[in-house]
Amino acid sequence: MSMEMTFEQKMARLEEIVSKLEKGDAQLGDSLKLFEEGTRLVSACRDELDKAEQQVVKLMKGSDGAPVETEFASEE
Repeated sequence: MSMEMTFEQKMARLEEIVSKLEKGDAQLGDSLKLFEEGTRLVSACRDELDKAEQQVVKLMKGSDGAPVETEFASEE
């Protein structure tokens, strides 16, 4: 992957890999390469989602009724 993929492209490729692996008709070596690529994509997507979660803010009404930005509270 020489060009940086968008999150959506990574997810689409991951879905493609899962589909190919589920079919079970790939050679063992090809399956291992697909699995390795898939694990890299999962890790990259998880990193992007973590960054996005950290940037999310929740808008709440302040005492004057105007929206106030507060940090996103994780459910964990």
